[in-house]
Amino acid sequence: MIIQRKEELAETKKQNLALLHDVYTELTTFRIDLLTIYADSFLVEKDIAADMIKNWGENISALLVDRGLPLDLALDEISYYRDVIGEIIKDEANDKRFSLSAFYEIISHFNTVVDDAIQWVSKSYLEDYTKQIKHAHYAIDELSVPIVRMTKETGILPLVGDVDTQRAQILMETALSKGSEYQLKWLIIDLSAVPIIDTMVADQLFKVIAGLQLIGVRVVLSGIRVEIAHTMVSLGITMDHIKTFTSLHQAVSYTNSFTSSVG
Repeated sequence: MIIQRKEELAETKKQNLALLHDVYTELTTFRIDLLTIYADSFLVEKDIAADMIKNWGENISALLVDRGLPLDLALDEISYYRDVIGEIIKDEANDKRFSLSAFYEIISHFNTVVDDAIQWVSKSYLEDYTKQIKHAHYAIDELSVPIVRMTKETGILPLVGDVDTQRAQILMETALSKGSEYQLKWLIIDLSAVPIIDTMVADQLFKVIAGLQLIGVRVVLSGIRVEIAHTMVSLGITMDHIKTFTSLHQAVSYTNSFTSSVG
């Protein structure tokens, strides 16, 4: 009965939100797939039905996240068809004079499948959405670590904000890739807009500097303010082997004079 009526049932549930986002056709396909799985689930074991509904849940959640649609859209579909198919089961049970035991077994099996659908859609949606947010954060972090090519041999890397572990990794990747791509001999890392220099930040900077030195890029630090210098001294952080300046202007003058004398 469900298989016979699946297209009709799919058409009776129309979402204005889906229409607005121009995904109605895709969602209709998912509705028909869901109804087919609901129908087939009566003929298979619970673990097989769970696998079927898991695949459906992962696919629909990927569509929702990709289109920027809310999880409620899928959950509303699932709940709607729980009631609709529940009525079909009740009518068929009355018509075929099912025993109370048989009716309970069927309705219990069906509710388990519906509960699995809710579980897998929710779980998959959360995972897909979290991945999307992480990718977005990574893209933003990449944009916040720009290397500006000042001359043929000199680049400037202005850092803004806190340097956490993830951003430090992006800093390392960007500095090495751009230093090699631009064939830089000098890189000025400006720390004027970095609020705190602690042991973690200093350690990450040392790693970046060491990596750059391995590919032939010499590093100059600028923006070492008085309060940062005091903090570094109190923490026992020394940069004796690295040329530092209080301002970006001083660092640029230094590298320019050096490259000019070499040339």
